Amino acid sequence: MSRCRRPTQGADSNDKARPGRRDEPDDHGIGRSRGGLSTKAHLLVDGSGRPLVIVVSPGQAGDAPALLPMLAQLRVARRGPGRPRTRPLLLRADKAYSARRHRQHLHRRGIKTVIPEPADQAAHRRRRGSAGGRPVSYDPAEYAGRNVIERGINLIKQWRALASRYDKHALTYRGGIVLAAILAWTR
Repeated sequence: MSRCRRPTQGADSNDKARPGRRDEPDDHGIGRSRGGLSTKAHLLVDGSGRPLVIVVSPGQAGDAPALLPMLAQLRVARRGPGRPRTRPLLLRADKAYSARRHRQHLHRRGIKTVIPEPADQAAHRRRRGSAGGRPVSYDPAEYAGRNVIERGINLIKQWRALASRYDKHALTYRGGIVLAAILAWTR
């Protein structure tokens, strides 16, 4: 996953040869996918569809690698005193996020997982027999609430500049998404 980074003390020789901003990824969050050049915006949203964490990646990047960095960035302030919450009660996601290491990570942190298993993973598990492990269990009624995520993404895609990606730089594009998220929170 391509992430924006600040320059470090020991910058390598490639950074010296590349003029311009150092906090911008080389690909500017733009990558080739089936439809041409595109960008993906990965979101963690609350129960009302308001964005909590936003990550921008190139269009050809998969969804699954963005999950653990997004969970690491999650900070939800408490109403009273105390540290911000970093552990949601449950995580709803589509089949693209179904991976053994994601499930193990979420289980270790005590986060209820509501992610269905793709047919190819289920077939592979069955083919391995008892070595394949237990079938994945999830609550289908709870999974029906996943549309909250899609509604959160649709709120952001209402902005034409964000839906079409008019910005050249990933930082500017992410800034537009953050602005749309702020407006979603003020409604």
